[in-house]
Amino acid sequence: MQHEKHFYIDGKWVDPVKPAFLDVIDPSTEEAFIQIAIGSAADVDRAVAAARAAFPAFARTTRKERLELLRAILAEYNKRRNDAGDAISREMGAPLQFARDIQAGRGTAHLERMIEVLETYPFESVEGNTLIVREPIGVCGLITPWNWPINQIACKVLPAIAAGCTMVLKPSEEAPIDAIIWSEVMEVAGTPKGVYNMIQGSGAVVGEAMSAHPDIDMMSFTGSTRAGIRVAQAAAATVKRVAQELGGKSANILLPDVDFQMAVTKGINSMMTNSGQSCTAPTRMFVPADRHDEVKSIAKAAAERFVVGDPRNPETRLGPVVNAAQYEKIQRLIQAGIDEGAELVTGGPGRPENLNRGYYVRPTVFAGVTNDMTIAREEIFVPVSAILPYKSEEEVIRLANETVYGLAAYVQSGDIKHARAVASQMRAGNVHLNYPAGDTAAPFGGYKQSGNGREYGKWGLEEFLETKAVLGYQAA
Repeated sequence: MQHEKHFYIDGKWVDPVKPAFLDVIDPSTEEAFIQIAIGSAADVDRAVAAARAAFPAFARTTRKERLELLRAILAEYNKRRNDAGDAISREMGAPLQFARDIQAGRGTAHLERMIEVLETYPFESVEGNTLIVREPIGVCGLITPWNWPINQIACKVLPAIAAGCTMVLKPSEEAPIDAIIWSEVMEVAGTPKGVYNMIQGSGAVVGEAMSAHPDIDMMSFTGSTRAGIRVAQAAAATVKRVAQELGGKSANILLPDVDFQMAVTKGINSMMTNSGQSCTAPTRMFVPADRHDEVKSIAKAAAERFVVGDPRNPETRLGPVVNAAQYEKIQRLIQAGIDEGAELVTGGPGRPENLNRGYYVRPTVFAGVTNDMTIAREEIFVPVSAILPYKSEEEVIRLANETVYGLAAYVQSGDIKHARAVASQMRAGNVHLNYPAGDTAAPFGGYKQSGNGREYGKWGLEEFLETKAVLGYQAA
């Protein structure tokens, strides 16, 4: 690593305007392993100026030129993919092989998908006598989180490039090293200067300055609902577009005709993946009241199969959560579940046995949960699953939708027509039927306080485009 104390601006690695540095903590040891530079509003001004200067030329590049750039980025990224995975594992605690194969693998998947989309996307069409043109929106501010860092960088940077936009990226200061590797890839791939710029820093300083900046035309933000509101408020004065992917509290409905051994086990496995640090995690498992005890037993066995420990140990399935603040929040919420009367099936407060340091959390399952409990309302972002009994299909649909969030929902049934009928009533941007594989072509985003806008595939590209009508284009 050579560039941890620099920003990437206008095609060069540069020092911050005002030198300031931040320790990056390894959550498995609670110790700093590297320092990064953090920026100020002055660094934002410099990066935005570079992006603004580069925009006119890049906006007029051809489809072929942008495809060549994306293919060059793909080739270079694949050379550094394991480096990115290693960084992600160290930064936010994901088990090493999971970080390499799945976390870093998302970068490759999004690159391949965006190349496929750009090859055929219709930027122009004629309707009557009017030409409809989809043009790049301009300079884009991109703010990404720590939980799926390369995934979120890729699904913002790549459609921006495909659209012909220029950009300033602010990655999470909790997971900054993978963003430096990504920026090195962008440099080696030959990205024109000023098209892609990256600065590190806090949301309160750098993110706020980006959101309010008059020369940024669009903000694309992924993170908490609380922070998303601040981005939107800061952006409002300049009437820029704001695309947000925010929190979630996803329902997982198990209908009576499902195979419960399979459905509960897969639900727990999905919940625990990435140490529960996924905004789409199926945190609320709704089960028929008369199967509640059976589900408890299956869920307990599934959760207790997860080995918690050092991310670099190949036996580990759950690493630590990202930082001390998150760990303390999780402990408070687990205790709230106990205090409010939920039945603790397995897990609970504190670290797992034999782990006396690191932000490790015990895989936890609560049963007998009701929708008014804190653990059913708040996004915990941790391997904690809540089992909620229901008595009728009408009741479970109401309870599943009874949340301020609407990012994802899950429906499990032995009858796909039944699953589809329930899915049609879910107020969520993504509904997963019977645990399907992921799809980078499917639109990703939420309803309600889970945000607005969509990412992935052509849907992500269109977020970075403006629509222009040229009337009288064809003589009558």
